[in-house]
Amino acid sequence: MATNLPFSSSQFIIFSILSISFLILITGDDHGFARILDMKTLGLKKEKLSHFRIFWHDILTGKSPSAIQVVPPVANSSTAFGLMRMIDNPLTQGPKLSSKLVGRAQGFYMSASQQEIGLLMAMNFAFMEGKYNGSTITVLGRNTVFSTVREMPVIGGTGAFRFARGYVQARTSKFDQYSGDATVEYDCYVLHY
Repeated sequence: MATNLPFSSSQFIIFSILSISFLILITGDDHGFARILDMKTLGLKKEKLSHFRIFWHDILTGKSPSAIQVVPPVANSSTAFGLMRMIDNPLTQGPKLSSKLVGRAQGFYMSASQQEIGLLMAMNFAFMEGKYNGSTITVLGRNTVFSTVREMPVIGGTGAFRFARGYVQARTSKFDQYSGDATVEYDCYVLHY
């Protein structure tokens, strides 16, 4: 059966492949489950850098501790290797626990080093004050607690901190070697929209 097409079947196949390739190029990758979005459709405006100075209170003692041990350390470890604590620590505006509460640090930390006191920190700073009420930033990183300044990354956030990235610097403000209670100053530098 003859057809009266102005091109051969092989030319038609090549033309079809090129046409589909061209459509994919001009519309972006077609994965069926993902697409490229314009940031404005999500209400994202200009990115800004914010700085927060807050105080983190790790309370291990008393009638209402904010940090509890959920996994004990391995036996005979000088670094408490394997220890895990769940936290719901107050975040305050000043170094005293009685100063204004601005949020809570919720998550956990674990002793992850056998050579020094080095913690793996995984926590959300859940803000409860002002325009950041209900928003969080997520911190995940290594904390060598006896270093003067420790730096950990901000890996994300919610609410006002969607698409957040940045870092925190932690400095021990007060540490009770008998109880283990500690107050740590956190300087948070966060890029967000």
